[in-house]
Formats: sequence, C-alpha cells, structure tokens
Amino acid sequence: MNTSLTNTARLLGAGLRALLVLTLVTGVVYPLVVTGLAQGLFPGRANGSETRADGRVVGSSLIGQQDYGLDYFQPRPAHGLGQNTLNTRYRLILSGATNLSADSEVLLRQVQDAKAEVVRENSVPGHPVRPSQVPADAVTSSGSGLDPDISPAYAALQVPRVAQRNGLPVDRVEKLVRAHTEGRTLGFMGEPRVNVLELNVALRELTGRKA
Repeated sequence: MNTSLTNTARLLGAGLRALLVLTLVTGVVYPLVVTGLAQGLFPGRANGSETRADGRVVGSSLIGQQDYGLDYFQPRPAHGLGQNTLNTRYRLILSGATNLSADSEVLLRQVQDAKAEVVRENSVPGHPVRPSQVPADAVTSSGSGLDPDISPAYAALQVPRVAQRNGLPVDRVEKLVRAHTEGRTLGFMGEPRVNVLELNVALRELTGRKA
C-alpha cells in the first residue's frame, strides 16, 4: 500500500514538474524570445506595419481604407465588407469577399457600375478615360475586401485627376507613383503594386496638407 502511494506521489510530482517547466518554456520563454527577435529584426511589421503622418498613426500599410476623397488616389472597391452586428460599440468592419460567381448578374452590374464611375471620375480635360483603359482591380474587390494595394496601371490612370485637383504637374504626380511602386516579391512572386495609403500620405506631404 505504501509503495503504491509512493509511486503515485512520485508520478504526480514528475507530472507537476513537467507542467511547470513546459509552462515556463512555452508560455514565457518562447513568447519573449520570439517577440524580442521580431522587435529587433522587424520592428515595423511586429507593430502592425503602422503608417504615420504628422506625428500620428494614420493606418496600417497592410489594410486598405475606403475614405479617400477624389483629391487622392482611390483603392480597390470593397463590396465584400459588412457591418459588425455583434460589437456595435466600435462599428467594426468585417472582412470578406462577395462570393458571387463569375456569371452573377449582381457581380456584372457591380463591375459595369464601377467601370462607369472610374471613367467619369478620372476623365479630366485633355485626358479622357476610355472603358477599355480601366484595369480589372479598379472594378473588382479582393478576396478580403481590404487589399491595400492597386496595380500601377490603376494608379497611372488616376494621375491626371489627382494632378488637376491638387494643382500639381502631371509629371510630378507620375514621379510620385513611380517612387511608391513595388516590384514582384523576390523578383518573381506576385505582381507589381502600389500601396494606396503610403502613396496618399506622400501626396499629402507634397501638397502640404495635414493628415
């Protein structure tokens, strides 16, 4: 009987020690090491890829925004987003796609309406926009609805409008777009892209506006 109790106590003690060691390693040491490495090697990404302007955070370069006026570059549409019906205190936006099929009449109408809007908004005197010039990302939302980037073609299409509305030379705005155009990741993954938030922050700085 005593031997049985002794063995049980020994096993319980070993289990408790293992629990404490694993809790310390996986719950304290590992998170601290990973957090330290992230902060040391990739501080910007570790802190949410924040974009700052005028000394304050104006957004994340990883999350697209939809509240830009026509003085600025426009992002992709975000038809898949919805209002949060659970936590209404913060009016959070839910990420998501439209889940509409390629032959959906609703999707077709959205694309047609978006194309007409892009043509109307970006046609300025001396620079008319034809429907055939509108790239796909200007009229379709991404899978998440929060894509922060647009194609260089869509950015270039908006240059005359942005230049006119801000009283800037077209070539100066074109230079700004080129400076914020990123190539393919590692030279072969993905497509060239322009981050809309970072581009608009640079545009604000160029025009002397506050964020």
